[in-house]
Amino acid sequence: MNARRAWFVSSLVAVVALCAATIVPASGQNVPGVTSTEILLGGVHPYSGPASAYSSIGKGAKAYFDYINDTKGGVYGRKIIYKDLDDAYNPPQSLTLTKQLVEQDHVFAMFNPLGTPVNTVLRPYLNDNKVPQLFVATGATTWAMDSSKFPWTIGWQPDYQAESIVYAHYVLQHQPNAKIGVIYQNDDYGQDYLNGLNKGLGSKTGMIVKTVSYETTDPDVKSQIATLKGSGADTVFIFATPKFSAQSMAAISQLSWKPTVYLNVVSNSQSVMRAATQQGGAAATNGVISVQYLKDPSDPAMQNDPGVKLEHEILAKYAAGSDPSDEFYLYGMGAAFTMIDALTKAGKNLTRENIMQAALHLHETNNPFVLPGMVIETSPEDHFPIRQMQLSKYTDGKWVNFGPLMSARK
Repeated sequence: MNARRAWFVSSLVAVVALCAATIVPASGQNVPGVTSTEILLGGVHPYSGPASAYSSIGKGAKAYFDYINDTKGGVYGRKIIYKDLDDAYNPPQSLTLTKQLVEQDHVFAMFNPLGTPVNTVLRPYLNDNKVPQLFVATGATTWAMDSSKFPWTIGWQPDYQAESIVYAHYVLQHQPNAKIGVIYQNDDYGQDYLNGLNKGLGSKTGMIVKTVSYETTDPDVKSQIATLKGSGADTVFIFATPKFSAQSMAAISQLSWKPTVYLNVVSNSQSVMRAATQQGGAAATNGVISVQYLKDPSDPAMQNDPGVKLEHEILAKYAAGSDPSDEFYLYGMGAAFTMIDALTKAGKNLTRENIMQAALHLHETNNPFVLPGMVIETSPEDHFPIRQMQLSKYTDGKWVNFGPLMSARK
């Protein structure tokens, strides 16, 4: 009887050991969201609400991860599972969903959550819990300025103040007598752009004759645009999200007003420009100035570009019915490319600590979705992977880049 009992106990121990071996991550550590076959990433994007135009970003990222899983088997044999939830661009909802992803789903990291107000709310929670907040979809300057306080957070796209400074320098050089009106979103996102404009104008901030703001709950911005026209401004800066950017350009045209218009890059996709053109006619968009750092998938001249062709092919297979000319899909793929790059650099023994080390030591020269010649790079002192951009003017239904590729690092 004792021999039989000993055999049973030894067999039970062996079974338990075998089960434990199958669920321990390949790194040999208990790393949330990482097994020998999968890496679970979390995200929040606005699939509904006032910023729903950005939903294409999340869809584009997921399509790229699906493509990598199919063609490369994932990263070191681990497939990327991307659980991206709809937060409706509502920060309290974003935090609730993020806590669910971290505490219930046990994601390895949060990838590309969208929006300055959203990420500002998520950042303390994620940093307190040492959960990587990677390649956030916002160019708020704080991601770099406050990186010592929040070391688990890193941006991706150019920062808003650097973008505004580029516009300011262009105005000072080419429109030294401009009377500037500004419409901006009344939160950290809009204020960041406005701060950059003031910084870029330097001693010439008196060129700004009027600023007006809007809330994301406003139905439209017609009254704000009328106020800017009444101020005597002949140059308008639109620091807004897609819905309100389209409304602003359309309202300017509907008032038969012809200022020089500058539009922030996060709202210059073809879907936004077409919406503004539909509402206000060609005059609403023709001549608008912005910047670019991504390739334009809507440009007929770019259809044979390898990155644009890849975007089209991925969408056709993994997101059928998507509009391949919508630049937000390409944005999502570009950020996902960098995520895959960081995961690869982090190595087979993946941990939250070494993914952050990899994310802070990037030197990416082969991202197929950004403009030719651009380098995506980071260091422990620089948490903005993309610091280059090029001025662009909307002409006859497409963006036409002009001038040199500029670096905000200089």
